[in-house]
Amino acid sequence: MPDGLTKERIVVAGLALLDDVGREGLTLRALGERLGVKAPAIYWHVANKAELLDEMATRVWAEIVAEVDRLPADAPWDEAMRAYAHAARRHLLAHRDGARLFSGTYLTDDDLLRGNERRLARLVANGFTVADGVRAYLLLTSFVVGYCIEEQSVAQARAEGDERYDLGYRERRVGPEAPALVEAGEVLFGRPDETFAALVELVVDTAGRLRR
Repeated sequence: MPDGLTKERIVVAGLALLDDVGREGLTLRALGERLGVKAPAIYWHVANKAELLDEMATRVWAEIVAEVDRLPADAPWDEAMRAYAHAARRHLLAHRDGARLFSGTYLTDDDLLRGNERRLARLVANGFTVADGVRAYLLLTSFVVGYCIEEQSVAQARAEGDERYDLGYRERRVGPEAPALVEAGEVLFGRPDETFAALVELVVDTAGRLRR
């Protein structure tokens, strides 16, 4: 095993490389160059890119959970769901392609996995069945990840000079005879924080309907 090379170093470097080149540009060879080692040295700790992505996503999940777990144990279930949604968005957006990184990956830390027991227990104590509690968080997580994928795609396009998401361009495109579409563009592309918060409220309200 190469001296000084640990899984922790690999994951941290992987997230830094992700920020530089995105998910598609993240390769074990490029990661080895960043770490100053040959790619085979990384195989001591992660078998392939998929396993690396799992470890990176697990680290991001740990950051999300650490923030949410600062809530008091007796915090209302809906407050906990809102806190989770906003923490997840912050940490996914903190990395280039962070939402795409998170989507479809596998949680590798057993302690983090067991931590979900507390979140489910909070819901059960507030009138949810285990199945409905799972559905509630699945709905919320799916929304957050999907929203962030779209948000990051638009932000990246804008950063590359793509004017298609510019509000002025959209207004000129739809014309003055479509004022509702002009206003819709402001909601879609002009106020992402406000729109996200409003949609979280809709999801949490929907989840609340599952309570017995």
